[in-house]
Order: sequence, then structure tokens, then C-alpha cells
Amino acid sequence: MSKKVKDFGIEKTLKNLGIKDENKGTSTGGKYFATGKTIESYSPVDGNLIAKVKTSGESDYNKVIESAEKAFKEFRLIPAPKRGEMVRQLGQKLRQYKNDLGKLVSYEMGKSLQEGLGEVQEMIDICDFAVGVSRQLHGYTMHSERPGHRMYEQYHPLGIVGIITAFNFPVAVWSWNTALAWICGNVTIWKPSEKTPLCAIACQNIMNEVLKENNLSEGISSVLVADHEIGQRLVDDKRVALISFTGSTRVGRMVSANVAQRFGKSILELGGNNAIIITQDADINMSIIGAVFGAVGTAGQRCTSTRRLIIHESVYDEVKNRLVKAYGQLKIGNPLDETNHVGPLIDADAVNMYQEAIKKGKKEGAKFIVEGEVLKGKGYESGCYVKPCIAEVKNSYEIVQHETFAPILYLIKYKTLEEAIAIQNDVPQGLSSAIMTQNLREAELFLSHAGSDCGIANVNIGTSGAEIGGAFGGEKETGGGRESGSDVWKYYMRRQTNTINYTTNLPLAQGIKFDL
Repeated sequence: MSKKVKDFGIEKTLKNLGIKDENKGTSTGGKYFATGKTIESYSPVDGNLIAKVKTSGESDYNKVIESAEKAFKEFRLIPAPKRGEMVRQLGQKLRQYKNDLGKLVSYEMGKSLQEGLGEVQEMIDICDFAVGVSRQLHGYTMHSERPGHRMYEQYHPLGIVGIITAFNFPVAVWSWNTALAWICGNVTIWKPSEKTPLCAIACQNIMNEVLKENNLSEGISSVLVADHEIGQRLVDDKRVALISFTGSTRVGRMVSANVAQRFGKSILELGGNNAIIITQDADINMSIIGAVFGAVGTAGQRCTSTRRLIIHESVYDEVKNRLVKAYGQLKIGNPLDETNHVGPLIDADAVNMYQEAIKKGKKEGAKFIVEGEVLKGKGYESGCYVKPCIAEVKNSYEIVQHETFAPILYLIKYKTLEEAIAIQNDVPQGLSSAIMTQNLREAELFLSHAGSDCGIANVNIGTSGAEIGGAFGGEKETGGGRESGSDVWKYYMRRQTNTINYTTNLPLAQGIKFDL
């Protein structure tokens, strides 16, 4: 490990989180076992090996499922507020481990330290939210048409919830699902990305402390660090009531079909191709800040990253020139150094994808006003650092219609707001969107039925950086799933309608007579 990274206390961080040189990637409530292959986690920050992980095999998978099934039978009977107390304690543990876990997220994934810490704060926030929801798992009471009858509906836990997450948010998305799944009475099995296994092991180590201190069933929380074959087992397993999948649209389409085929439930958080509309009435200073952070934050590897800027012709040149100037001031380097704005891409495959997108864009006619390149030399030894770039394009270009997980920003000019909204909506994805304007009529049109078709629509903030209080998710090829806040807890429960007859008669609904 380089002296530069040692200065940031990575070795101490790993020790504090229970990460060893050799780790077992399967855990169910404190029991660690793994019989699969060994994988190695390398940091995109400096290219160094962080640790090795023994992955889950077939027998490990069966042990986890059996443990989860047993735990569910006990956990569902614990009152919801008591389950909320468990989640509250997890939130307290995350406060205790925030600096260490945030630093590990930054080092293993490559996002800035501030973003790593922010991701852990999201975990804390969703725990707080879930604790409140644990006392509000409500149904409705309805008036019956039959005398002496009472009708109401209630919600029951589903059972085992399988969570498959991506590398770009290696801890937060797990917490969005688990905190709500647990207070609803479910147990969870987490299959994290193979690109960030240590973050998952660290989270499980923290949760194991909570389970042990409360003498709770081991199978409430399990982690399976494994390859795609074990992930497929989880998707196809009838014993897993719900699959929450975060990843590409291509894989999500297969997950959706397989889960639906067995009549399971799924939550899909797939690709985004997010745009900010900058109108003639926009605050340009605010617009530049929102656009730049949205485009280069996490090196463009957020599902909510800003991919397209749709700019009114009257301010197009001003916005373009100021963007070029802002990009010239970006500092690219070690994300643990808080003076840097942009860290590395996750791995060599991501770098190749970045290069191919630039090549394809140029072939289609994209005019790059800030050129992209792979950075080399001191501080860039991992080979994963790239220069954020900007291109003038047409929305119809094939490369613009696709999501590229890299810091490539496309500029598109428009004349009328109706045209801008049409451009914004004219992509297969529908996750996040934003408009920058000080004109109330423009803002309201953007939010109306004739406006954005995305699951998230913002006014005077960017596309990136959602709060946990609102439901998170998108439409079209983004999958239609919702996670995090609002009434999303209902996704993790099954609805049941109950009718109680407290009379000595048996009248039928709709006035039907059936006399014997």
C-alpha cells in the first residue's frame, strides 16, 4: 500500500471493520463460512490489493436459505416496534462506524470521501425513518354493506427478501431495503457486487453485533459474496418472496422475467439517462453547480448522474463556456484527498466503456468541446482515472440514447420548453430529471402531466442526490421500482382484506340470497 494511502489510515479502518487479509464472504448472523472460489478486491484508487474473499458455494447458499427460513418464523412474531428497536440500534452502530465505513466505501469503490461518508449517512437516515414507520404499519377500515360486519385490511411480512446490489452504492442500497424489510417482519439475504465485497462484509459485521447483543436469530441478516450463478439461484428460488435488484437494464429485464415466471415480487432499480433543462430564466450560477456535480460526482457512476444538458438557445453559449471553464478547474485524483473533485472509475472494464462511448459519439457526429482521456503518471497508477468530457450532440444519436457509466456530458440546444421536455422524455430510461428556472409557469409545466415522465422530477436542483424521505425509483426501462421513503414499506408486505361478522346471521354481499 502506498504511503499516500497509508496516511489516510486505511489499514486501521480495515481492522476496525473486521476486514482481514483473508475473509469469508458468507455470513448469517455471525456464522462465517464459504466454500467457493477466492476473489481479490483491488482498489481503483491506487491499484493495490485490499484483501481476499472466499466466496459462497452451493452448500453455503443452502445453509443461508435454511437459516433465513428458520429465522423468519420467529422474527415475524416480534412486534413491529420491537423490530424497529433493532433497526434503531443498527443506526447507532453506523454512527459509531461512520468514518471507517465511509472511508472503506471511498477506497474500495473510488468515490470521494465526502460521498462515502454521505452514503453512510443515508444508511443512518433510513434507519431513523424505518424506526418511525415501525409504529405506523397501518391498514384501512372500510364500512361494510352488510349489517353487523366490519371490514379492514392489514399487511403481513412476505418472508425472505433477496437484495442484489451494484458497486456504485455498495452500502446505502442494502440499507434502503433491509431497514424497511426488517421492520415489516422479513429476513434478508444480500448478494452484493463482486467489485465491492469488503463493503458488504463490513456491513454484515456491524449487523452481526446488533443480532448478538439482542440474542436475535442468526438468519435475520445474511450476506452471500458470490458469482452470478449464486445470484441466479437467488432470483429463481421460490422460497425468496421478493427480489430487489439494482443494476443494468439488460440484466434487470432477465431478473424481472424470471421472478415473474415463478409469481414472485420484484423491485427493479435499473438504468438512468438523466437530463437537466436549463431555461432562459434559469439562475446560471446554480445551474452550473448542479450540472457539474451531477455529471462528475462519483465519476459519473451514479444511476442519477446527469448525462444530458438541454439548454435554451438564448443562454446556450454562456452555459457552454462556463462549463468548459469549470471543467478546467476540476481536480482529479485520490478520492480520500478532499481537495480532489473526481476519483477513479471502478475498474478497467469501466475505462474501456468510457473510451468506446467517446469513440462511438465521435463517429456519430458528437463535437467534443472538452476532450476525454485516460490519465497516466504519478497518482494515476491504477489506470482507472479518466478526464470528464463534454460533447455537443443530437438527442437522436444512439450513444446518447444509452446510459454510459462514466463522466461524459452531452449538450443539446432547444427553442421552446415543450421541445425541451420532449427531448428529455425521448430516451428509453425514466429515472431522474430536473429543470433550472425562476419562472413559475415553466416549473409547473415541467411537473405537470405534460411534463417529465421520470420517477424523480426536480426544480432548481440537479438530478443527483435524493433524500431518503421520498420514494426513489423510475419509469420505463428504469424498471418502475421504488425504494427508501414515503409508503415504500408496502412493497415488503402482502395486503390482506379481512371481514368479520359479529352477528348470528350470514347475509351475503350484493344482496344474494342462499337459503337452505
